[in-house]
Parts: sequence; structure tokens; C-alpha cells
Amino acid sequence: MAKSHIIADRDFVIAPVNRHIYGSFVEHLGRCVYGGIYEPGHPSADEHGFRRDVLDLTRELGVSIVRYPGGNFVSGYDWEDGVGPKDERPIRLDLAWGSTETNQFGTNEFMDWCRQADVEPMFAVNLGTRGPAEAQNFLEYCCHPGGTHYSDLRKRHGYEQPHDIAFWCLGNEMDGPWQTCAKTAEEYGRIATETAKMMRWTKDGLKLAVCGSSFRDMPTFGAWEYTVLDHCFEHVDYISLHQYFENQEDEVDRFLTVIDDLESFIVEVAGIADAVAAKRRSDKRIMLSLDEWNVWYRARSGEQLRGVGWPQAPHLLEEIYNFEDALVIGGALLTMINHSDRVKAACLAQLVNVIGPIMTETGGPAWRQTIFHPFAQAARYGRGNALRTKVTTDTFAAGKQKAAPLLVSSVIDDPDTGRVTVFALNRSTDAAMDLTVELRGMGDRRIETAQQLHHADLKAINSKDAPDTVAPADHPAVELANGTLSATLKPLSWNMFVTMPA
Repeated sequence: MAKSHIIADRDFVIAPVNRHIYGSFVEHLGRCVYGGIYEPGHPSADEHGFRRDVLDLTRELGVSIVRYPGGNFVSGYDWEDGVGPKDERPIRLDLAWGSTETNQFGTNEFMDWCRQADVEPMFAVNLGTRGPAEAQNFLEYCCHPGGTHYSDLRKRHGYEQPHDIAFWCLGNEMDGPWQTCAKTAEEYGRIATETAKMMRWTKDGLKLAVCGSSFRDMPTFGAWEYTVLDHCFEHVDYISLHQYFENQEDEVDRFLTVIDDLESFIVEVAGIADAVAAKRRSDKRIMLSLDEWNVWYRARSGEQLRGVGWPQAPHLLEEIYNFEDALVIGGALLTMINHSDRVKAACLAQLVNVIGPIMTETGGPAWRQTIFHPFAQAARYGRGNALRTKVTTDTFAAGKQKAAPLLVSSVIDDPDTGRVTVFALNRSTDAAMDLTVELRGMGDRRIETAQQLHHADLKAINSKDAPDTVAPADHPAVELANGTLSATLKPLSWNMFVTMPA
């Protein structure tokens, strides 16, 4: 039996958890839009063509903000193609994914969907084939009240009031050779700076995210972040991180250490951003936006990665998630929570069908993938102040990690509701864990909810015919007395304990 101990005190706060870390991503890729969130003629479709079953699951998932329209797609996207009368919209080749884009879903449709889903929009501008002027025009179309060419064009399209879009991404993965019109760090740093200036001159209160390098193992990583921020430090608020987790060796202990890799990635990027600040003797801190992250490695080649013959809405990147994937997603969320002082936004990529927590059958049902559950629990109960805890736990060696902690955990104190929530991931492959959590300075408490996510088969999946194979269940072994929570965690399990004042 492994043993772990947590001390959490209400007075020791890392930072408030930003609700934007529970974001997601909708890209014009595969069946994410067409057959995913938008399917006119589906039995559940509303008058806009939005699938009500997907809307219901999106609300249940607890998504706070959604990035759109890409992704790789945005680097070749002309936003003007996706507005105005649908019968006048052009059909285009999408070079990013080898598909045909009909443009029947665009900016205004997405904003209508956001309002129904009760989520905030996060828009990306094309800094691949286009530049600062087109980005400023797009912002003006979306957000200027009226009296100008582009704002009045929006009104003619039926949207009298401006869209409330505050968060904007300045391009996507611009160092990636797969990107349409990829750029060097110097080229991108300059264009991002000028874009940010023009956008800020157009609208006050924007939150702007500049592209970091495409992922941590890119040869550009590190130098790219420093050079880009050295150009646009004064003009942006966030730098993006993209992280996809792989299990190519099919070894669960090694797979679970990708959580530690994410921890290192966050610390490194924050350090680079602070080095740019130090050069300027500036107390400004660039925050981190992990605006693409997920498990993704099975659906990453051949016809799963790119359409053949320019199809419309093909089955691309449709990863089928299993139980061990859900454990990694849960652990990654806890890592973000524990870095709430710097990680202020994150987007699980993507929302539906394309490496998504929600799956649909075109014309048929929608269901929750395994990774849906830890995300939904964190989004619902991971609100408030992330506490700086003292954790005592055993370690294990796997992959590049020599001493990875068996327990990954977060404690969140929510002053608005009185809830204190403990999330705990037991990474031991064979040992149950006795967990004790001292909740100091929080008064007498009772357990409101206690659940675990566990399955004997690491490869267990949810499907159309068996949608609840992997699902949370009540936790059978938890007590709370005298301010100390005690529980037994199954090997390889995700656990949540929600407490309230007694």
C-alpha cells in the first residue's frame, strides 16, 4: 500500500484558477464543424442547424471559452468567405487538411453557437497568407459598433450589435513547416507586433496571444519564444503553448510521465518570458495560453491526417480515447491548476470528433469519450483559489523521469461557494494508496461529493453502443473528520473529493 499526505492551508494561495483554462477548440477540420457542432437536417438540429445534443454535452463539459477557426486552417483562411448570404459564399480548397471548405459555417454562425452554448469566443487571425490589415478589418467587422465599411457590412449581414470578442490569437504555429506561409521568428515577431498595434488601436480591452513555437521538441523552441517576445513584449498579453501527449511505446507508467513533461514546459516558457521582461527591467508578466493540448497519437498518419481527393468534412483525426488517456487528461489539468499564477487559458483540442471529448455519428447519436469526465469534473469543481500544498508521496522512475511523484494532486478553495475540492491521481500501476489531506484553517467540514474514475482495463473505451463503459462512480472509501480527509485510492485512478462547511 502506497501512502501520500497533503497539507493544504487556506492562507497559502498560488492564484485564482482562471476559468479560461477550461477552454476548447473548434477548427474547420474533419467533422468538428460539419457533422459535429453543425448539421442541418439532423434530428436534433435547431433552426440554425446546430446539433442540440452536442450543445447539451458542451454545456455539461463545462467549456468556458472556445478557440476558432483554427489551427492550421486559419493560416490560409479568408474571413470574408464565411460571412454574408450562404448562397454567395465561395467553395475553397483547404490546403491545411486536404479538404474542400464550403464556408456554410463562419464567423456569425460561430458567434450564434457560442451564445447558445454559453461560452466565450477566442478568435484567431490569419498571419500566414494575410497580415495586419486583414486582421484589423476582421476585428472591425466583428467588434466596431458601426459607421464604417466593415462594421456596417456586419449590420447588413443581420448583426446590428457588435460581437463581444476580447481574446484574439495572432496566427497559429507559425514556425511549423507544415503551416501555410510559415515564418522565421524575426518575420513573425515583426508581423505580430504590427498586427497587435493595429488591433489595439481599433478596440480597447483586447487580450492578445502571440504564437510560441509549435511544440516543445521543435528545433526552434526556446530561441523562437525569446525572439518573438523581444519584438512584441509590450503589445501582447499571452504566449501560446501547444502540447500533444503520445503513448507510442504503450507503457502506461511512461505515458503518465507526460504530465511531468508538461510541468517542465510551463516552467521553461514562463522563464523565457521573464527573461525578456528582465532585459527591459519590466514588472509586466506575460501569461501562458495552452491553447492546444490533448492526447493524440493514433489518428496521426495517412488518411486520418489528410483528405484524399479534396473531400468535404472527411473523418480526420478521430482519436478513440481509452481509460489511460483519461488519466493523462486529468493529470494535465491538475498541472495547469497548480500553475494558475501563469497559465491563464487553455483549449482542449478539439471539442467534437476531431481529437475531441465528444463524438458523434453523422445523422446519429452523440456520446462522451473517456476524457470527457475528468475535464467536466475539473471545470465544475476546479473553481476558486488554487492552494500551494505540501505533498509527501512515493516516487517512480519511467521514461525520462527518475523520481516522478506517484500522487498528482490539486486543492482548490472556492470562497464564493465555501467548497474545498481535492483532486487526486494515483499513478501507481499496482498499488492502492492511502491518502490523507489536512485541510487547515477551513473549519469543520463535510463531504458533499466523492467520486472516482477507474476501470480494470486500461484500454476500455466509450462507444455509441456502450457510451458509459468508463464513467465516474461514487467513491467507496473516504472519510472526513477533525479537518482531515482520508481515502483509499485505487491503482491508476482519478479521484475527486468535494467538501463543504459542516
